[in-house]
Order: sequence, then structure tokens, then C-alpha cells
Amino acid sequence: MQRTLVSALGTVLLTATLAGAQQMNGNWRSILQERLPLYGHRNWIVIADSAYPAQSAEGVETIVTGGDHFEVLQAVIRALDASKHVRPNIYTDRELAAVPESDAPGISAYRDQLSAFFGTLPVAAPPVQTLAHEKIIAKLDQVSRTFRVLILKTNLTLPYTSVFLELNCAYWSPEAERRLRSVVAAQSGR
Repeated sequence: MQRTLVSALGTVLLTATLAGAQQMNGNWRSILQERLPLYGHRNWIVIADSAYPAQSAEGVETIVTGGDHFEVLQAVIRALDASKHVRPNIYTDRELAAVPESDAPGISAYRDQLSAFFGTLPVAAPPVQTLAHEKIIAKLDQVSRTFRVLILKTNLTLPYTSVFLELNCAYWSPEAERRLRSVVAAQSGR
């Protein structure tokens, strides 16, 4: 009797845990839609491979999507494209170009698919930048002390494949900001 009760309770707990995980996996789109209106320039969204670590900074939120890497990337880019207030600066790991196929089977196809995907971005999109992985992680660490970072983990199992999106204001360009700063500096120098 006791063994049957313990077994049944274990099955219920396991089922509830799996259902919660599936709900979390399917819920990433609604989480993205909830967060995006809150986010502005200096927030980040990361589309990460499955081994990306859960960072401990309070400003970092990690969601396991359970989804295909390119499906998640496309959904995020589409959501950003539809947004009127933010646009992304895109970063990838510099190491990605050097990962050999012999150590990571499928990496060449991934690079080709990523390049083709970036080729579909609007002409006005800023160019994709590459930085050493540790430099990007240091940027995220610094930013997360003040601003929010959303990490969407995918089911991809290839190294150095995360795509990092640093959000900027869509209606105020870096050039406009530089001009404004020049005017402010000139006015304060009077």
C-alpha cells in the first residue's frame, strides 16, 4: 500500500514537473512579447545554444525554449522588426569562424545558414559584429548590473553559436546622439 502510494505520488510529481517544463518551453514567445515593450536601449536578448550557462546576475533572465535555434532567432528578429522603439546591434562569437567541422560536426552548415539568415535582414540593419566570446560575456555581466538581459536557450548543440542582440533606440540614431552631445558640449563651454 505504502509503496503504491509513494509510486503514484512520484508519478504525479514527475508528470507535473514535465508539464511545467513543457509549459515553460512553449511560453517563451509570450515572455518575449511581455518583455519587449519594457525593453529599450541597453537591454540585451541572447539566442543561446543549449550549453549556455545560467548566469547568476540578478538582471539576467534565462528561459529554456526547447526550440530550434533558427526558429527562435527568426521569431525574435521578427518581433524586433515589428517594434517601433528598439532595433538590435547583432554580435556573434569570433570563435565561431574557427570552429573546425571535425570537432563540431554540423558547424559548417550552421555558419552557412546563419550567413544566409543575416543576408535576409533589412538593408538598414547595422552590420553583424564579431567579438571574442569572453568580451561579449563581460559586456553582458556589466550591463546586467543595471539593465535586463533575456537569454533564450535553444536546443542547438554546437559551440560558439549564440547570437547576442544589444538593443538600441529605433527612433534616435547614434549619429543624432553624437550631434546632440556636440551641441550640449558647445553650450556648456560658453
